Order: sequence, then C-alpha cells, then structure tokens
Amino acid sequence: MSAIGENIKMSRERRNLSQQELAMKVRVGTGTIEKYESGEKLPDIQTILKISTALDTPASELLEKAYQTNPSGIDHEIEQLVKEIGTKKAKLILRKAKEFSEDDFLRAMQMLYEIKHKKVNNDV
Repeated sequence: MSAIGENIKMSRERRNLSQQELAMKVRVGTGTIEKYESGEKLPDIQTILKISTALDTPASELLEKAYQTNPSGIDHEIEQLVKEIGTKKAKLILRKAKEFSEDDFLRAMQMLYEIKHKKVNNDV
C-alpha cells in the first residue's frame, strides 16, 4: 500500500465513510478508490484535491509519507501538545469539547481567538 493510499484510507475511516460514499463525493468509481487505497493506482493532483475536499483533510496531509503516530496509535502532534499543556489541562479541554456541538465548538474557538488577539493588540 502506498503512503497516500494509507492516508486516504485512514482519513476516510476517521470520517466513517465507505469507499462507495467517498467515490460518490469525488465522482469516481468505487474501484478507483479501492485502487488508490491499495496503492495499485495513484490519483492525479486534481483528484487529490477533490479527495481532500470530500474528506475535509488538507491535501498536504494526504500526501505525507504516513500519519505520524506513536506505538499506541496517538497522533504525534496531539502527543506533543498534551506534553506542552499538561495532561490535566488536556483532559479538561477534551472532556468539555465532547459536550459541545460542532457549531458551539467553532463559536468557542472563535471566542478564544478573539480574546487572544484582543490581548495582543492591547499589549502593543
């Protein structure tokens, strides 16, 4: 399996999409998605962009050699962020994030962004 094939498959599975559902969104055959994921065929750049949009995943992430995970399967960046802010804060943030709808979560993130930038502008 190619790295891009693995990345497409992992991203598709994270979104709980079947190969058929992804194929419909990208407007290719299911067999084509199967070939991409198995590494039998490589998508062209236009198709990578369509897949990226359908999976709401940056194209650069699909093109990475492989998702960076540690032996427990946790994304390397998440592991690093937890180390930086501490396990206690990370747990608190994640527990609260679970309680929010997608829209509420995005509004909360916007508020945090505005608070941070207001503080930065006031410090200048």
